[in-house]
Amino acid sequence: MTIDDIAQAAGVSKGAVSYALNGRPGVSEPTRRRILEIAERLGWAPSSAARALSDGRAGALGLVLNRPPRVLGVEPYFMQLIAGIESVLATEGSESGALLLKVVDGVEAELACYRRWWAERRVDGVILMNLRMDDPRIDLVGELGLPAVLLGGPERTGGLPCVWSDDGAAIEEVVEYLFSLGHRRIARVAGPEEFVHTGTRTAAFERTARRLGLRDTRTVHTDYSDEAGARAARRLLASGAPPTALVFDNDLMAAAALGVAAELGRAVPAQVSLVAWDDSALCRLVRPPLTAVRRPIAEHGAAAVRLLLDLLAGGEPRDVETAAPILVPRGTTGRCGAVG
Repeated sequence: MTIDDIAQAAGVSKGAVSYALNGRPGVSEPTRRRILEIAERLGWAPSSAARALSDGRAGALGLVLNRPPRVLGVEPYFMQLIAGIESVLATEGSESGALLLKVVDGVEAELACYRRWWAERRVDGVILMNLRMDDPRIDLVGELGLPAVLLGGPERTGGLPCVWSDDGAAIEEVVEYLFSLGHRRIARVAGPEEFVHTGTRTAAFERTARRLGLRDTRTVHTDYSDEAGARAARRLLASGAPPTALVFDNDLMAAAALGVAAELGRAVPAQVSLVAWDDSALCRLVRPPLTAVRRPIAEHGAAAVRLLLDLLAGGEPRDVETAAPILVPRGTTGRCGAVG
């Protein structure tokens, strides 16, 4: 639907339609109302390409998910995050009211996507997730002048505004909780070592273990998939001195470990306790339901959009700390039955 169609239906010139749709003088108020009513009835919407040429705004925010499809298709985290993002875009009524989503597999593909989006003015700004130790995206968005907000931090952000929560305090609470239940051999099945949040959790895990005098703790790294989580759990539980408690960096791996424990004849939680991360609906649907660290994932997404929209409107860059994660004990944790 174009302004030509509206002009023909209203019996006026294209110029009159343009004045009416853009709220400019040049047409009488009754004519303006009639044109707007016809435009609404015909389902007219402004051209994003034309708007980008006139005011430089694309009307969209970008999010690139750098994950293998096999992980992305089953990981509940992403749907919670996108739900939070859309909850703001659907209600704020901003000019950047759409989400442009791209799935890639690899850092170079992600960088190329940002370059292409900005060169084509496809987005007004982007949300970056999974901050890396030496993240090339920070320098890239700076070079491009591409407005960006990070999900993660507050360390290693390169001065970019970020939305974060205290993962270190959450890990400390988990280890102390397991220690109070008598567990002395605790293992953590973590995500990729390159991610800043992985390093934050690992440092907190090791620091708390030292403070409590735990000598038999370890961390193994995976790609977050259920297959990798199952393999890690199998190796740990089949070792000569298996851990009595396992802490996972997402709920998908923890759910897979439930099956591994049954396969090896290890009763949960009588012989091994399991703790998940994120606390999606999956944690409540499995049996026994998973003890989990509940993070405000949707809140992160919503806060990131609000922060980015504020930047685009000329606001000052800042960091936003969301609600702290909380431990939700359920049926997969109990007192340690092994000799520690």
